[in-house]
Amino acid sequence: MVAAAVEPEGFVVEKAVVVGAADVPTVQVTLDRAHGAEGVDMDAVARLSRLVSAALDDYGESVPGVGTGEYLLEVSSAGVDRPLTERRHWARNVGRLVEVSVDGAAPITARVLEVGADGVELAEHRPGAKKGMPAKTLAPVRVPFAQLGTGAVQVEWGGSQQSTGAARDGKGPADTTEA
Repeated sequence: MVAAAVEPEGFVVEKAVVVGAADVPTVQVTLDRAHGAEGVDMDAVARLSRLVSAALDDYGESVPGVGTGEYLLEVSSAGVDRPLTERRHWARNVGRLVEVSVDGAAPITARVLEVGADGVELAEHRPGAKKGMPAKTLAPVRVPFAQLGTGAVQVEWGGSQQSTGAARDGKGPADTTEA
């Protein structure tokens, strides 16, 4: 019911759950863009929230976990802690550091350089051997999606993120949060 309300707008439901107290449950809906590398802005969240609310109201008493009573609705986009499991997740994080297991090996930290139809180009990032020594970035490698484990974005502080072509072109994150 919720997916049908947001799909025409170019969005997908990442997660929809009912949590909280039985007397006033909370319906939490997490949305993402179906295509493209851009995130979900607050105007889109507000517009989609109205569509989701109308869809739930139209569904009436049959909303699982809610019934006939009042409920709270929380509509949001997936945050930085969302696991990277699909091509669109990886594309949205070009230029960022991620932790990921490749082909079942121990997880590595790598920068996402490019996302293609069949896989991701990663440059492994290794910290300096001793404190104060510069980090080492290895040569980029193309990893097929079938060999990628679930990725996790690594938040960078202090402007340590390298500038990439995608970031300069406005197709990826340009800066990190300064602490």
